[in-house]
Amino acid sequence: MSLLRRKGGASAPAAADRTVTLIGKPGCHLCDEAREVVVSVCAELGAGWEEKDITADEELHRRYWEQIPVVLVDGEQHDFWRVDPGRLRRALRS
Repeated sequence: MSLLRRKGGASAPAAADRTVTLIGKPGCHLCDEAREVVVSVCAELGAGWEEKDITADEELHRRYWEQIPVVLVDGEQHDFWRVDPGRLRRALRS
């Protein structure tokens, strides 16, 4: 994994080493909008992304049903309902 150096010697993963997960369901217009943001920002920064269907996974359904679309960055919840491109960029760079 490549690392970027930050002030004080701490290091953070490079955007290319991050993974964004979009959790949604088919036919969800907010999920479609979130996908556009995720695809655009990940392409811009070189981050990987994946999509998971909440209707095909009981655990995802239980955890996130009332929040879809949900965006995770490296497995940690980042956003839900609406995805702000600037906020996602910052998360992937930090």
